[in-house]
Amino acid sequence: MVAPHFRTDSTVVEPFRDAEYPENPYPGARPDCSFVHVDGTGYPVLPDGTAPSGWRVVTDTERPCLNHWLATRGATPLHRRRPVLAYGSNVCPEKISWLRSELGLAGPAVVLRASCIDMAAVWSAGLRPRDGQRPAVLASAPGTVEQHAVWYATAQQRRVLDRCEGRGRRYRLVRLHRSHPVRLDDGTEPERLLAYTAADRGMTPLLVDGAPVRCSEVEQYGALALDGTPAVGDGLRCTEIVGEPAPR
Repeated sequence: MVAPHFRTDSTVVEPFRDAEYPENPYPGARPDCSFVHVDGTGYPVLPDGTAPSGWRVVTDTERPCLNHWLATRGATPLHRRRPVLAYGSNVCPEKISWLRSELGLAGPAVVLRASCIDMAAVWSAGLRPRDGQRPAVLASAPGTVEQHAVWYATAQQRRVLDRCEGRGRRYRLVRLHRSHPVRLDDGTEPERLLAYTAADRGMTPLLVDGAPVRCSEVEQYGALALDGTPAVGDGLRCTEIVGEPAPR
């Protein structure tokens, strides 16, 4: 059975509110489109080669270039943000508002839908400290393709993600090698893509009968009941980032 948060629905083509995409149960619901998020509202983002940024924002009245939309809010343009793979709850609009209220996330969040090749979101051996739910962790999965997203994060936003993910304790920040392709809806592959992966044995993939369990196959309540052992590693080809990543 496919878990609800990964169900493929019709592409969203109009602005939406957080309440349409609740955070619980983890990893929450996600819109079937790229989007920008601010003030509890998500605005779909569509690829458009005629726009200077390559993307357009769908508002109630117009479809401005993404960089123009960001500029009108005094926000950092797309080309000065660093891409960070999001494969769990950070794709959920209501969770993004939680990052704002609880951890001080500032400015519009740019979340672009992406296809992840030869990687999968799988259930972790550890549990999330704040509510005891089982979180996702990234793992190598040859032959699979999953739909997730890439945050184009400002430096401040990425530091908030560091805090949320428990960087250095539960997760580590890495640069994924190109052997794990990630493609946006416009067909491009983000360069120097960052991701949060398991930092210690307690957060590595949970192995059940010797194999990890994909989040797309078992929902949260079933994941909590899984009985297995932590994997030795995640099989990813990546380089851990020490300190601040180089600016884009």
